[in-house]
Amino acid sequence: MTEKIITLEDVELVGFLGVENSNIKEVAAAFPQSKIISRGNEITIRGSLPEIVRINEILDSLVQHFQKYGKITTEQVRSYLTLEKHPEEEPQVHLKEEEDVLLYGTKGVVIKVKTPNQQKMVEAAAKNDIVFAIGPAGTGKTYTAVAIAVKALKNKEVKKIIITRPAVEAGENLGFLPGDLKEKIDPYLRPIYDALDDMIQPEKLKYFIENRVIEIAPLAYMRGRTLNNAFILLDEAQNTTPMQMKMFLTRMGIQSKVIITGDKTQIDLPTKVKSGLAEANRILDGIKGIAFVELDGKDVVRHRLVRDIIMAYEKSEAEKAAH
Repeated sequence: MTEKIITLEDVELVGFLGVENSNIKEVAAAFPQSKIISRGNEITIRGSLPEIVRINEILDSLVQHFQKYGKITTEQVRSYLTLEKHPEEEPQVHLKEEEDVLLYGTKGVVIKVKTPNQQKMVEAAAKNDIVFAIGPAGTGKTYTAVAIAVKALKNKEVKKIIITRPAVEAGENLGFLPGDLKEKIDPYLRPIYDALDDMIQPEKLKYFIENRVIEIAPLAYMRGRTLNNAFILLDEAQNTTPMQMKMFLTRMGIQSKVIITGDKTQIDLPTKVKSGLAEANRILDGIKGIAFVELDGKDVVRHRLVRDIIMAYEKSEAEKAAH
């Protein structure tokens, strides 16, 4: 009798194994001549070598399914087992792909574009190496950008994701916050972490961050680097200076893509300092390979009142400009 131990990595164990290991019990029931034992993140298989090979292939398929869709049911496990016995049959285990689906997040959450301008972001990122997504708060700029990057990572189009923000205080002083630099900066990066939590299983996200497959850092940390084979996101770009924006854009290396998001109406820079986002919009518009996507109040996906608030402020600004 041969024994093989499979270590499950980067999967949420309860979701993958099923309630009381129901998914693994389904596999075990299909191979009565072998013994399959699940303990922690290890699955031990004992049996003949041909059966161990078949069981291992099925478990690999189940892991791939779980990583793509964020869940797997006992019915889907049975479908994989049926497919293993009758490989000529058409597989019935995958979820129907919808055109607006970006990826399948944690706990089976389907992450999709919600507005036409978010769809324009996706299309622009597919056709261009640099995309500027400019619009007010609540339009899903950052969330959509993170989803596009995570999808590229899952599809192995890039080797890493780098997400950065300028550490500019919105009326607060970082120096007076407690803790080291990471503890001071993390609250400003919280929206990024929240988006990643929706899209990547906790164990896998922890692995990615610890191994720098996903790197989240202040913009100052980008200086002097060349970023190859990466999806690079710059968030809150309205708070960059022209020099910082130029520094960031020139970090881009071979086989990399960049998405820059920002809101020109929420600039926290000192009064006499120009926004690097506005400057880039003026200087780079029209260059092949660089796209600008404008989002507006119609794209707001938060509370209905957020859209009304944005439109009221836009109306007020237009009236001031007219006078």
